[in-house]
Amino acid sequence: MTQGTKRILGIHLGLALAQLICVSAFAIELSRALHGNSLSWAYVFEWPIFSGYAIYMWQKLLKQERLGDATDVAAPDHGDDRALDDFNEYLRRVHDKTPPTAPPET
Repeated sequence: MTQGTKRILGIHLGLALAQLICVSAFAIELSRALHGNSLSWAYVFEWPIFSGYAIYMWQKLLKQERLGDATDVAAPDHGDDRALDDFNEYLRRVHDKTPPTAPPET
């Protein structure tokens, strides 16, 4: 089994575990809410949101795993921005300066 297959299998198992926890917690909180615990009603609506987020992350992680590291982020094109060019030149000059080895004599 390849490393990629192992990672994808881990992502699937993570989703299964997250869904098991969310469904169980939803059932427990629903039971508590129906038996008079009014605070549990908040959790009844919260656990399905967590479940949906787990599905969203599962899809995102699978997509990222399938794309791999092939996605390169390109530097944004600022066009002809003179102020930005001037500032970048200033930063280059500041960073190119080497500090003196000894303090100046007075």
